[in-house]
Amino acid sequence: MASTSRTRTGRGRGRGRGSGSSSLPPPPSTLPLIIEEFFIVVYEDPLVKKELPKKCADYLDGKEPAKVYLRAADCGPRLWTVEVLFDGQGRMYLDKGWEKFAIAHGVDFGWFVHFKYEGDDVLTVKVFDGTMCRRYYYSDDEDTDDESDDDVKPCIHPL
Repeated sequence: MASTSRTRTGRGRGRGRGSGSSSLPPPPSTLPLIIEEFFIVVYEDPLVKKELPKKCADYLDGKEPAKVYLRAADCGPRLWTVEVLFDGQGRMYLDKGWEKFAIAHGVDFGWFVHFKYEGDDVLTVKVFDGTMCRRYYYSDDEDTDDESDDDVKPCIHPL
């Protein structure tokens, strides 16, 4: 019976014998802080002002916007104007206007609300319910200025 020998070609799995240079990214503490996406968890009354992560307030120190515009990720072009409150203690809140947005999207206790900064003070919002599943909405409302509306026009969540 002939013996079979296996020869390996190439480096295969593992670290190999490189030239000593690392292709790993730098540690997180040395990367620049870019606040572009964040989320909040609704632990208290969903209709009252919502505190945003402290890093957002720190990042905006000295250039605090008076308001932001929220756009549901899949609910048409409508922008919800929301005033931003800075409390002087390093905290930032979504204030007046948040209640209308929360009502229209049915935001409730235990939900996650994901924000992505799109530029020009516009935040695209994705809402995740208590089952941790994303809620999808649509709207037949083509109005992009909610400031003239006293009524809240809900976005519709198809079942």
